[in-house]
Amino acid sequence: MTATFSSLPTLSDRDLLAELKHAVKLECQATAQVIALLMEVDARKLYAQQSCSSLFTYCVQVLHFSEHAAYLRIEAARAARRFPVILDRLADGSLHLSAVSLVARHLTAANHLRVLDAARHKSKRDVELLVARLQPLPDVPAVVRKLPTPQAKATPQEVLAVEAHQTPASLSIASTAESTAYVSATATIRPPEIKPLAPERFKVQFTEGRDTYEKLRKVQDLLRHTVPDGDPAVIFDRALTRLLAELSKTKYAATDRPRAGREGSCGARHIPAATKREVWRRDEGQCAFRGAQGRCNETPAAQRIQRQHAAQNERTTYERCDV
Repeated sequence: MTATFSSLPTLSDRDLLAELKHAVKLECQATAQVIALLMEVDARKLYAQQSCSSLFTYCVQVLHFSEHAAYLRIEAARAARRFPVILDRLADGSLHLSAVSLVARHLTAANHLRVLDAARHKSKRDVELLVARLQPLPDVPAVVRKLPTPQAKATPQEVLAVEAHQTPASLSIASTAESTAYVSATATIRPPEIKPLAPERFKVQFTEGRDTYEKLRKVQDLLRHTVPDGDPAVIFDRALTRLLAELSKTKYAATDRPRAGREGSCGARHIPAATKREVWRRDEGQCAFRGAQGRCNETPAAQRIQRQHAAQNERTTYERCDV
């Protein structure tokens, strides 16, 4: 059951979905096979025969993986060498490479089956919460500091010039002047970050402008009697509480003393407040679309978080890899 590219438009909806599921199954099996092969190449250090200083360099320069794709596969290969059951989980699609990368350093002979079971079919965000339970981190200190003035974005010619001076050794993950220059030349402004530190504690990091900074300082001064240390986390929580109350009134007419609203006239664009409240209670802010498999459970916030995670994936290679 393998359709050609040209025949795809002629497939029925049912056959198209079946073909897609079959292709995903094959992809999972192929990924597990690649990981198993990388395990053996790494064990024999065959990358050195290809004039590469590391397995990472071999994956990028010879196999032509992106840096992030290479990192994920090397992490999975080295974790699977310790716990071969990971290959089976990758092959059946119950684990993805990002999940393996996140839990790899927390696996032990005693807990690996339990942790891998907990990560089955979980999103990257859910696996991050799992890792936070495995190894809770202390709260980060509240810090407000001025960032350096961002440099002009590197032109393609400048990036190529940096790459031209790199050697195979400098392309490894080890920190070198060339790799640092490459990251600086290709880096962009980082998106906001929300990272779990412990099951009920999160690190929130973002960049604010001068006006917002001045507002924060003024609020800290005005709240000095109730928040002596001027903790931004406390101020942030208070501000969000007030903002949430205002938005709830605007979005779905939330109120402590609801009144019976008038029935909307047929064809009128005005939606009575009572109707807004009822719809919000019914849908709980989620998408109301219902398909063959049930109701969609997406929310705008969930979609935004998914986009942020996608943006952060490429940064992972340079921030925490040790291949």
